[in-house]
Amino acid sequence: MHALDAVVQLAYDPGISPNEGGLPGLSVLKEVMGSINLFGLIAVVGSMAVSAGVWAWGHHSGGHQAEANGKKGVLVSAGAALLLGAANGIVTFFSTLGSQVR
Repeated sequence: MHALDAVVQLAYDPGISPNEGGLPGLSVLKEVMGSINLFGLIAVVGSMAVSAGVWAWGHHSGGHQAEANGKKGVLVSAGAALLLGAANGIVTFFSTLGSQVR
């Protein structure tokens, strides 16, 4: 009977789910997170411009290392922009996926 009690304890559902209006200041936190996301996107634009410049300079000056680093920077900037733009969708997807675990 003791093993059955342990299994029941493992299967206990606390019944907690996200609550939109649970704490004060939630709207301020959403604004702050949106501003951080915007700051990140602006930084990515700058890093992509610098990386593209390094890529072009390396190509025209024969600097193969600078050209390779510029290409890497452009690709990393593009990936960062993709992740920043898709942040809400990614979190929503995995949150929904996680809520289906039983």
